Amino acid sequence: MAEFVAFSVVLLLLLGGYWSMVILPRQRAFKKHNVYVRQLGSGDEVITFGGIIGTITSMDAEAGVAYVRIAEGVEVKVITASLTRPFQPDDVALNAKVGVEPGAESRIHSRV
Repeated sequence: MAEFVAFSVVLLLLLGGYWSMVILPRQRAFKKHNVYVRQLGSGDEVITFGGIIGTITSMDAEAGVAYVRIAEGVEVKVITASLTRPFQPDDVALNAKVGVEPGAESRIHSRV
């Protein structure tokens, strides 16, 4: 019986550790992304999950769809979950230098 109790305690500790290190951070990131998407509007420049940079022309929040202009006369329909972050040219350029230019990674950490 004592072995069963010890095994149960260890199993609960492992599940608690897994929950706090895997599930909770994912939930926080999901909530943060949802807040970001709700704040988007027409005219905002965004980067999609596929790396496409465009400007939002309109959004249909009920359907979870955004219309993004990626070039003059070219508009794509994307799901709002694919809008990963705002387009900020300085940040994109700095991220591109990581691994190529010494000290680029430390400049990213100092900006955060």
